[in-house]
Amino acid sequence: MSYQVLARKWRPRTFHELVGQEHVQRALVNALDQGRLHHAYLFTGTRGVGKTTLARILAKCLNCTANGQGDAGVTSTPCGECDSCRSIDEGRFVDLIEVDAASRTKVEDTRELLDNVQYAPTQGRYKVYLIDEVHMLSTSSFNALLKTLEEPPPHVKFLLATTDPQKLPPTVLSRCLQFTLKHMPPERIVGHLAKVLEAEEVTFEESALWLLGKAAEGSMRDAMSLADQAIAFGQGEVHHADVAAMLGTLDHRHVLGLVEALAAVDAPRLLAEVATLAEQGPDFAAVLDDITGVLHRLAIAQMVPDAVDNGHGDREALLQLAARFTAEDIQLYYQIGIQGRGDMEHAPDLRTALEMTLLRMLAFRPQGVPRPPQTPLPLRGEGASGGVAPAGETPAQGGSVPEESPSPRPAQASPQVADETPSPRPMPDPPPSRPAVEAVPAPAPDDEPPPWIEREEEGAEAPAPVAEGHFGHTDWLACFDSLGLGGLTRNLAAHCVVEADDGERLTLRLDPSQEAMQAEVHVTRIREALAAIGIERRLILSPGPLPSEVETPKQQADRLAGQRHSEAIEALNRDPHVQRLQQAFGARLIESTVKSTVGQVRG
Repeated sequence: MSYQVLARKWRPRTFHELVGQEHVQRALVNALDQGRLHHAYLFTGTRGVGKTTLARILAKCLNCTANGQGDAGVTSTPCGECDSCRSIDEGRFVDLIEVDAASRTKVEDTRELLDNVQYAPTQGRYKVYLIDEVHMLSTSSFNALLKTLEEPPPHVKFLLATTDPQKLPPTVLSRCLQFTLKHMPPERIVGHLAKVLEAEEVTFEESALWLLGKAAEGSMRDAMSLADQAIAFGQGEVHHADVAAMLGTLDHRHVLGLVEALAAVDAPRLLAEVATLAEQGPDFAAVLDDITGVLHRLAIAQMVPDAVDNGHGDREALLQLAARFTAEDIQLYYQIGIQGRGDMEHAPDLRTALEMTLLRMLAFRPQGVPRPPQTPLPLRGEGASGGVAPAGETPAQGGSVPEESPSPRPAQASPQVADETPSPRPMPDPPPSRPAVEAVPAPAPDDEPPPWIEREEEGAEAPAPVAEGHFGHTDWLACFDSLGLGGLTRNLAAHCVVEADDGERLTLRLDPSQEAMQAEVHVTRIREALAAIGIERRLILSPGPLPSEVETPKQQADRLAGQRHSEAIEALNRDPHVQRLQQAFGARLIESTVKSTVGQVRG
């Protein structure tokens, strides 16, 4: 007996054997059970999802004679044993007329087909016309078919199938009951392939089935054909390496390795992964596309974990990997990847373009690439100059700073203030004999500077750490802007209030609206920032309703900003120059454009 391919051997014979398409199966089964039959059905969908199979199952349901025991009527569960069912399965049922519209497009073919519609069925209960790829018919053929399609004889049923329903005339669509078949998800394909290979006693690796399921692109028939090819390629077995070599696709594990190197900020490992890939001669542009695809899935894993697709069978690995990134890192990496994809055509070669794109992600990450260990800088008051040399350089002899060097920053005991802090105005260089000290302009006499602007005075010392066991919410508000937090971590901390502190554990209550942004990396950064100012605790972020009697740092900043805005408006309204403009020209003050110059609101 000749070998029968898997796609034909495992073609469903009944609705209950059909894989997927539950929405179509349910509608047809209910219609058959209730006797509510339409005269024309249209099945649409991509190749290999079951359009022709559904039509043949429906033809068996219409003509089954219930195991040869006589006419038992239309049923949703054909027996598969009677002459009608066996004839349909074997393709020799005379009352099932299958037409390939792609090869019979002329109007003469359609008219010849319709000449026999009026005659009663020879063997079955209904004469069934199955027209595949019906969109290939010519306009004249459609016009010839319209009248019969609308009012066929009671013994005739039309079953139409097409992959491109947009090409069908609206007059045809309106005469049919249309069912749209969905793409097969990779999970469903992998599950069915595993069942088939187990029944065929073929040894396989699950990761290889995921490669086949992805390559099938939603088509179960394509997946079965690829499985046949993989069995032949692997000499009766299906292994991951063999399938990857057969398909010529990139091993997804290499892409995850590159993303893990990005998460670890490990440039040597990143270049080593690219070198390993280069040995396989891949399409480096496709590698970058796969990386941006993984970054997209990581962003979804952070925001809506349940929505992450499992197209590669790596859902759990992605959820773990997403916790190692911040949301801003992923967004920046994705943008750099998209721009690097467009720049590839201008690069000397594609590998260079990929490496530069990945290195650019590390160089411009929001938190910066960790610098190598270096000698700690002395604090003010320890006999050192106030100037700070760039990393890897030493200050000039005598404590002066070269003119080419960037402006020195004031030494602080607390972490560096975030980039949004207003930069001080540059001052003239001090004489060479004196240490270079950066001056900060003093605020207006009547205005208090905002808490995030620090003034450096002669002999100023670092603020004393809060005593253990006494870190309350007032202390949290007072020290918040000196923590040096930035980006999403700062936004998360700004929506917290201190709930409890027992000297060992500090519990922060988080606004429930920010719960989706919570990640272990942010908790670690907040804990390290608190430890830098002397608050060494085990930190716990607990989402929940905030008490009404206290305000978060964000609410405090918004309130102070609103007060400064109101004061600025009142000051402008009292200004005699503004009053003269209003009287002379009818000028009007646009309050929404008024901005306080004392500081910047941050939250």
